[in-house]
Amino acid sequence: MKTSGEGMTVHGSVILVLFLASSLVVGADDDTVTVPELIQGAQEWAQENLDTNVLNALPEVDERALQQFFRELQRRYQGDYVVDLAALRQTAQTVLPLLESREETQPYAAWLKAQMDYLDVADEIRLTIPPPNLETNQPPQPIPNPPAEKEREIWVKKVSVGPWPAAAKEYVPELKPLFAAQRVPPELVWVAQVESSFDRRARSPAGAAGLFQLMPDTAKRFGLSLWPRDQRFQPEPSATTSAQYLKYLYDRFKDWRLALAAYNAGEGTVQKLLDRYKTSSYDAIAEHLPAETQMYVPRVEAVLLQREGAKLEQLSAPQG
Repeated sequence: MKTSGEGMTVHGSVILVLFLASSLVVGADDDTVTVPELIQGAQEWAQENLDTNVLNALPEVDERALQQFFRELQRRYQGDYVVDLAALRQTAQTVLPLLESREETQPYAAWLKAQMDYLDVADEIRLTIPPPNLETNQPPQPIPNPPAEKEREIWVKKVSVGPWPAAAKEYVPELKPLFAAQRVPPELVWVAQVESSFDRRARSPAGAAGLFQLMPDTAKRFGLSLWPRDQRFQPEPSATTSAQYLKYLYDRFKDWRLALAAYNAGEGTVQKLLDRYKTSSYDAIAEHLPAETQMYVPRVEAVLLQREGAKLEQLSAPQG
């Protein structure tokens, strides 16, 4: 067991395992789930679709449990229902200081900090849902997603009480001209608040990195180098690539909400939904997007409104 001097406390480890047992073992009877079973299950969960850097960076004693948390968070992000994320909020609050306690895992802590608002909002939505009627014998039904307009209202309230990220005061004026140079509304530099809280160290367990959380394939597609120095962690190259990608997505979908949805979920995901529902409207597909994306787009909108007084649908690209 790690000591507190090694960046992990026994108390923190026990709390983490208890939270994982309570929130991640879906459909299990609490009386039958043991800690060894949880750890064994975590080992099986950690083998696919996780950045291998996590394996070497996490504290040894909690490596499996933390990887299970990352895997489950990603699974629910890609799931159908926003409210399902609420169950991970308390676990994330426990995981975060563990990640912050070691230099090797601080990039993952920076990423997780930027995700906390999603879990908070999912929990707020959960609290507004009436309890099930226990007098009926009907099986519980999935909790429907809020419509797009309601999501926008929720996020405007959430963002209105939040301060600027500390690094935004430096990066916003520095990076806006790079967006304008790509003929992209400079206000969209605030995508970095949603992606990383303007922390250029941020790295997601899935492999996205930097201020704008670029995946390796996207970075290489637009000419960034990943070796020997990963340019995704450099603010200016990262911002230029993000702007280029957003410009490409807007030119394809002709709508900033759809462009942002594609930035988060992938252009193929967005196109398939537009084709399935025979529409060109974001709102018509919003409730069918992955849970993370359903919140990502209105979160960006709310940030733009709060920081710039700008509405997403009214943004115009610089001319020249």
